[in-house]
Amino acid sequence: MRITASDALLVIDAQNDFCEGGALAVQGGAAIMPLINRLAERFDTVIATQDWHTPDQISFASNHAGATPFTEIKVAYGPQMLWPDHCVQGTPGADFHPQAAPAVTRALAVVRKGHNPLVDSYSAFYENDRRTATGLAGLLRERGVTRLFLCGLAYDYCVRFTAEDAVREGFEAVVIEDACRAIAPDTAAAAKASFAALRAAEMSVASLLG
Repeated sequence: MRITASDALLVIDAQNDFCEGGALAVQGGAAIMPLINRLAERFDTVIATQDWHTPDQISFASNHAGATPFTEIKVAYGPQMLWPDHCVQGTPGADFHPQAAPAVTRALAVVRKGHNPLVDSYSAFYENDRRTATGLAGLLRERGVTRLFLCGLAYDYCVRFTAEDAVREGFEAVVIEDACRAIAPDTAAAAKASFAALRAAEMSVASLLG
């Protein structure tokens, strides 16, 4: 598979709170940062995403009396997983991981998501209400991008939802599996099944870069 000018790399949420020591740490999160940097060197178009929550975010368990993280509630737009407070605007946890600095520096744009306190956002294309667009699709089309390569955190949530929406928006999607990490085995398996159903390819860094 050859990388061309019509390809883009999406670096999903390479942030401190999703790495070791963070509020919502994904096991092995920091270890993928060198791989992400290697990938970013090869793409003309790199886009980074950044969770950017307010303290009163609807998906924080702390904002619901008696609720605990990793349980699900019903909100106006449907089911919503509750999380520990994470990636709060202006905090160190919301900052990009320092080891991802080369990739972030190459980014044409940073798409901040989840800043509406009433709606969480996993996908880089749409908030979880499935109606509010981030503008990413238009940016990519203006750049002539037709195929997206995805890496980052977490494989089973923000990478998954972004890949699914990429396909729905008419882009070809390729998930760089070893440049991602998942939160849990069961949701990782569900993500893999979803990619297969949507014919979103999965591959390794080595198979892409050689």
